[in-house]
Amino acid sequence: MAPEYYILIIGYIFGFYMAWNIGANDVANSMASAVGAKAITIRQAVFIAGILNIAGAVFIGSHVTNTIRKGIVSTEIMSDPHVALIGALSALLAAALWVSFATWKSLPVSTTHSIVGAMIGFGIMAGGISVINWGKLAAVVASWVISPVFSLTIAFVMFKIIVKLILEKRDSFNRALRMSPAFIGMAAFVVVLSFLFKTPLGKKLSIETWMALLVAFIFAIVIGYAGRLIIRRFVGRDIGNGTEEVFRKIQIGTSCYVALAQGANDVANAIGPLAVIYFLVKTGNVGAKVPVPVFLLLFGGVGIAAGIGMAGHRVMDTIGTKITTLTNTRGFSVDFAAASTVLLASKLGLPVSTTHAAVGGVLGVGLAGGIEAVNFGIVFQIMLYWILTVPAAAITSMVIFKILQLFT
Repeated sequence: MAPEYYILIIGYIFGFYMAWNIGANDVANSMASAVGAKAITIRQAVFIAGILNIAGAVFIGSHVTNTIRKGIVSTEIMSDPHVALIGALSALLAAALWVSFATWKSLPVSTTHSIVGAMIGFGIMAGGISVINWGKLAAVVASWVISPVFSLTIAFVMFKIIVKLILEKRDSFNRALRMSPAFIGMAAFVVVLSFLFKTPLGKKLSIETWMALLVAFIFAIVIGYAGRLIIRRFVGRDIGNGTEEVFRKIQIGTSCYVALAQGANDVANAIGPLAVIYFLVKTGNVGAKVPVPVFLLLFGGVGIAAGIGMAGHRVMDTIGTKITTLTNTRGFSVDFAAASTVLLASKLGLPVSTTHAAVGGVLGVGLAGGIEAVNFGIVFQIMLYWILTVPAAAITSMVIFKILQLFT
């Protein structure tokens, strides 16, 4: 067997390991608030997120990937096939090792930022400091503030609205039922817009903004009223805390959306560098953009699902229970805030991380209950790991690149 095929096999192993880590760490974005609020069990969360991540990766995942994530490193360094091969391998393993370490510590980090940091390390080793686009890197750093602050604000405001309009009222259960189309509709509006704007499928459809808003509005009305009919059927009367039960049903839907979108958007973090390796081995060269075969998307989706099943509970527990106490109304506010932040920031061209948005949302509903309701010790620990992500992945990538250069 030719030497490059050994490299391809190693690429598959590293790619699967990165996908596994995405599942183990990022699953908390979609399911942590639902588990923390006891809308679903951890076992149910693992099953649902696993299926939806595979579906998102295969059916709406990107079939084209940038050879250099986020345009932070110049594509000129990809002109030498040998350098590009060991660079992609270095980036995959370095990013995976950092995310794996964070998962072991039960702390959520951005897998996108991990791969960005790893590509920076490879870029510096292959072409020097000059190949780094420092403006783009500054935008990534800015997202450490933008994503959580956006999400914190939206979650805080949404939960305060629910408290004012529903929870403080005497007949809160009937008010929750009566107003459920509005809350379901708002969530559906954001979800539909996200699929039309944020996913690779949406970009391919190229729907104009006004048309997307109209389609989302129509869907929001239909889904809102259909949702109330379903909730009435399953939550017929106020048994115990029926208000929270109404939002429990809504929250399951929003969590499922985040899991599906996650598979579509995050699979590129594992499969992007693997696709580069695959086409370098098959064709001997690679352009700025690389087509991604469906079997690679499926491969990445299965890797993500495996990570969810085997280690997803660690980070899920941190976000769902250790920052603040979550109820279903709070959990809905978190999911709505995270989805809205990702949509709004990406539409404005601002850098965004779903991980940071999810943590910001949890922090927002915690603060809505008073500053003493938040465990700031764990929050500061999470933020430290966010800051360390890019340099840690970059340094690891540089070391691995140098080692691979010696042996290839």
